[in-house]
Amino acid sequence: MYEFLKYELQDGVCTITFNRPDFYNAFNDGISYEFQKALKEAGKDPEVRVVVITGEGKAFSSGQDLKSARDEDDKMFYNSLEKRYNPIIRAMRNLPKPIIARLNGVAAGAGCSLALAADMIIACESSKMIEVFINIGLVPDSGSSFFLPNLVGYQKAFELCAMGTKITAQEAFELGIVNKVVKDEELDKAVKSYADYFAKAPTKSIGMIKKMLNKAATSSLDDMLEYEKYSQQIAGTSEDYKEGKQAFLEKRKPEFQGR
Repeated sequence: MYEFLKYELQDGVCTITFNRPDFYNAFNDGISYEFQKALKEAGKDPEVRVVVITGEGKAFSSGQDLKSARDEDDKMFYNSLEKRYNPIIRAMRNLPKPIIARLNGVAAGAGCSLALAADMIIACESSKMIEVFINIGLVPDSGSSFFLPNLVGYQKAFELCAMGTKITAQEAFELGIVNKVVKDEELDKAVKSYADYFAKAPTKSIGMIKKMLNKAATSSLDDMLEYEKYSQQIAGTSEDYKEGKQAFLEKRKPEFQGR
């Protein structure tokens, strides 16, 4: 089904692996459109409760494959973002299910942006992140100009983007970019613990939390108070709420179905 990706589903966990290891999982047209397709598939499948994105081999993703760039296109950059990267970022943020970035190596340029667009980042000690755009005279794209200042503040975001500063996983953790850093050999175990949690969590509520927090970035307090009313009413009519309440009353662990 996929040439440049691996798509696997097991026990509610959908793992999407960028599969161009010989090119450090750099994005060309093929992997871009396949990733869009994979995100749609994961979003529609009720068996998918959580999505893990990662890279095959030594890198998470080195970003755009410059060798595949269409220099003859006068609007190459505009069109590439319009048709390839922006739909990916929107699909990730709008997916009503949590996305975990399994940072197994370098995440550079658009690859860094893809990691930032995830809901959580679990990184191994040897992984690194870099907004490499400035090194070839470009500006951040694929959402980095939005995500970074919201995470680390303007001044640090400016440094990372304008100087192309490479940061280690530990530095990213200290800046609040990464949720957890583990030894390289413990990465799979750490990701699995988070994925297993979300695979059994009330998925509908998780999706609504994700939407609320995204909305909060550009909303006022009054807007969010109103939106919380609306969202809580929906959550309160879900099957998972009924199960959670019943489990509480019966003093047992709830068995959420994600509905």
